[in-house]
Amino acid sequence: MILNALRLLKIIRIIIQYGIDEIAVSGLRVPRTARALKVAFFWRDLSAPRGERLRKALEDLGPIFVKFGQVLSTRRDLMPPDIADELALLQDRVPPFDSELAVAQIKLSLGAHPDQLFAHFEREPVASASIAQVHFAVLKDGREAAVKVLRPGMKVSIDRDVALMKIAAGWLEFLWADGKRLKAKEVVGEFDKYLHDELDLMREAANASQLRRNFADSDLLIVPEMYWDYCSASVIVMERMKGIPISQIDRLRDAGVDLEKLSRDGVTIFFTQIFRDGFFHADMHPGNILVSTEPATFGRYIALDFGIIGTLNDYDKDYLSQNFLAFFRRDYKRVAEAHIESGWAPRETRVDELESAVRACCEPIFDRPLKDISFGQVLLRLFQTSRRFNVEVQPQLVLLQKTLLNIEGLGRQLDPDLDLWKTAKPYLERWMSEQIGWRGLLDRLQLEAPHYSKIIPQLPRLLHQSLNQSAQADAQNQVLLELLREQKGITNFIRIMIYVGFGSTLGAALTMVYLHYHP
Repeated sequence: MILNALRLLKIIRIIIQYGIDEIAVSGLRVPRTARALKVAFFWRDLSAPRGERLRKALEDLGPIFVKFGQVLSTRRDLMPPDIADELALLQDRVPPFDSELAVAQIKLSLGAHPDQLFAHFEREPVASASIAQVHFAVLKDGREAAVKVLRPGMKVSIDRDVALMKIAAGWLEFLWADGKRLKAKEVVGEFDKYLHDELDLMREAANASQLRRNFADSDLLIVPEMYWDYCSASVIVMERMKGIPISQIDRLRDAGVDLEKLSRDGVTIFFTQIFRDGFFHADMHPGNILVSTEPATFGRYIALDFGIIGTLNDYDKDYLSQNFLAFFRRDYKRVAEAHIESGWAPRETRVDELESAVRACCEPIFDRPLKDISFGQVLLRLFQTSRRFNVEVQPQLVLLQKTLLNIEGLGRQLDPDLDLWKTAKPYLERWMSEQIGWRGLLDRLQLEAPHYSKIIPQLPRLLHQSLNQSAQADAQNQVLLELLREQKGITNFIRIMIYVGFGSTLGAALTMVYLHYHP
């Protein structure tokens, strides 16, 4: 309780120091309170832009708030552009924790000291982030490995900070005029789930294993093998990857890597994950990507850190492919129709108005190299359009948007003249042909064949059962009709008796009255 109170006091101090309350002043539903706050803290220097002040505040609050800012930076449908751009600069700058704590964590999780488990274990970590840090090791059979160890005490720290965020989100929605549209509670809930998923390193290992299986026969992407005998919820051990960080362009060029091919391969990998697998690495920033320099795999991408994975179902993939192709063909009417047909835009939306708005967003970026366009600006305009037409932004596409922005950043570094549209369009057209053409039909028949092989021998029995059920249903319906006829007859009889009884009573009453006055 005392720790929570101290943490809350620190948060309040930082909010006041950086003027975070001032950011919301214009939108407060209680303007007098807002003015009072502004006067009370007159001594603050608020000359820096609001986005910069918010970013620095989150950095001072620690790794959990930094990750929250990173998540917010992807929600350009909710955040003003200046704030989203600044939050995108947030990086995990977390000092490593004590190596002896890592040793203790490994011993607790795997049941033995690292010196017993490995032929060699490096005490000095090679990488450190907010959730975990990595040590190199050598297995007893000689294989080189990377050991990822969960940072101690993370669950308690996350639960404490997220609880405070939820309280703040409630106040934000209550006090800020735009708070409901920002969906503060929903965003914090999404962040809470995302963080707790990252705490389970076995989930990350399973993600890596699936991605490795998806690209087992590919010459584009390498995914490290997981050594399952050494994996647990708080420690995972994987194949050590050797390569050059993709952000080090000069080293790649000196090593003889074809940067133009590398940029095209990145686009192909992205669309393959989206449309073929519906399972994609959603944290493809430069820190998580190497380029192999090994002779057998030279020039291939190496993926690292699989804590954030996005998934799409067949409906999502079909919707996205139609929209991408329509964009590439500049068929904005089809884009508008797809949004309305899918229910993402209200049924009463006029197709021509939505078509015109989408055209205004996208037309300026065609026939231009990647260096001259910005997906961030395009997405911003599209999200502004979505708010105007009440288009629902689907949660499963937020990670896709984040990944697309990462791809843009990589492309700008590797080959600024890359034409993303020309690179992606043939792939999408081929994929659509495979889905709706003869090959797609044959593939689906082959996939369903085991199911059909079980059903076909049962068809005579199923048909017999269906006919019996139909006959029984007809018999039941006939009985019901007879009962209805009988009920109708009884009802008519009762109605007649009521009329007769009422008429007789009325006649008797009139006779008595007549006899009374005419004896």
